[in-house]
Amino acid sequence: QFTTRVVSCRAAELRPEGGGERVRGFQVVLEDTILFPEGGGQPDDRGLIGDVPVLRVTRRGPEAVHFVPAALEPGAEVLLSLDWERRFDHMQQHSGQHLISAIAEQMFGFKTTSWELGRQRSVIELDTPLVTAEQVEALEKSVNEKIRDRVPVTVRELAADDPEVETVRSRGLPDDHVGPVRVVDIKGIDSNLCCGTHVSNLSDLQVIKLFGVEKGKKNKTNLVFLAGNRVLKSIEQSHSTEKALTSLLKNGPGEHVEAVKRLQSSVKLLQKNNLNLLRDIAVLIARDFKSKPAPKQLFVLHRKEGDSEFMNIIANEIGTEETLLFLTVGDEKEAGLFLLAGPVEAVENLGPRVAELLGGKGAGKRGRFQGKAAKMSRRGEVQALLQEFISQQNPEA
Repeated sequence: QFTTRVVSCRAAELRPEGGGERVRGFQVVLEDTILFPEGGGQPDDRGLIGDVPVLRVTRRGPEAVHFVPAALEPGAEVLLSLDWERRFDHMQQHSGQHLISAIAEQMFGFKTTSWELGRQRSVIELDTPLVTAEQVEALEKSVNEKIRDRVPVTVRELAADDPEVETVRSRGLPDDHVGPVRVVDIKGIDSNLCCGTHVSNLSDLQVIKLFGVEKGKKNKTNLVFLAGNRVLKSIEQSHSTEKALTSLLKNGPGEHVEAVKRLQSSVKLLQKNNLNLLRDIAVLIARDFKSKPAPKQLFVLHRKEGDSEFMNIIANEIGTEETLLFLTVGDEKEAGLFLLAGPVEAVENLGPRVAELLGGKGAGKRGRFQGKAAKMSRRGEVQALLQEFISQQNPEA
C-alpha cells in the first residue's frame, strides 16, 4: 500500500481487453504510484485507489494514467493498494524472461527480439530459424541451475548520456522517454535496460519450465515458457486432467495414450460402418419411392442422422428430371443441411427462396441447390411453397 494525492481526474472511456462495448470512467493521475503501467512486454498492474478499483494503467510520457469507474477529487489524499498476486506473477515471468534470454544468448548466440507475457503462457521471440529439442533441454537445465544458485537481481539508474548505457543489453528506448535510464542486473549473468518489475533474487522464480518452440515470423523461433507459480498451476491442471482420464479410461496414466488410440480406431470403424448403412438406407428410400404408382412430382424427406452425401445419393437414385426433391438432415430444433434437387429451371427459381425460408445459405449448380439451414422447423413452409409451385406448373396434379 502507498499513500499519495490525486493530481487530476477527467472523464474517459476504456475498451475492454476482451473486446466489447467501451466502459465509461475516469483517467486519474496521482503524485506518485506503485502501480506499473503496461510496457516493455509486461501487462499493467491492478489495485485500488481507496475502495475504487483500477481497471487499467497506461503510460503517457512520464505519467502513469489510472483508469477507474468512479471520479476522484483532485488534491484528495488517497490510499493506493496493489494486487500483489498479479504483480508477483508478472515479476516471476519478467525476471524469468531476462534469465532465459541471457543464457540463450550465452550458450547458443540466440538473441531475443521481443517477448510477450500472456495470461496463460509467456513467449520469447528468438532471432534464429531453428532451436533443437536438445538445445531447449540444455537451456532449461542451465536456467534452473542459476535459480538454485540464488543469484541476486538488482536495479540501478543511469543518466541517459552515461557511456555505460551503451554496454547494457537493450532493444532501444521509447521515443518519449524522459529522465534516467533503469538497468536491471542479474549478478554475473545479465545487464538489461528495462522498465518492468522484477524479483530481488533468482530463487524467487522457484522453477522455470520450457514447453518447447513454435515457428515464428520472418525466420524466427518462439520459445514458450512458464515461471514460478504458473508452473505449479500447470502441474495441478495436468494432474486433474490425468485423474479424470484415469477414471474415464479405467487404466493408469501410463496406458492413457494406448487406450485413446484404441478408442480412435473403434470410432473410425463405427463411423465407416455408419456411413455404409446410411448409403444403403438412402438407396432403399429412393427405390421405395420409385416403386410406388402414385405421382412422382414431389419427394420430401427429413432425417435427423445424415449428411450431404446421404441426400445426394437419394437424388441420384430417384432422378431429378421429372421429380422435385426437398431433403433435410439434422436436429429440428437446431441447424442442419438441406438439398433441393429437380429440373434446372425450377431449382434456380426456388433454391434462394428455400434457403431464405430456412434462415440459411446455399448455392446451386446443374439442378441442385444445397446449403446450411438455421431454421429447420420451417420445413413445412418450404413444402407448401413447393406444392404451390407444382400446382401452378401443372394444374391437373
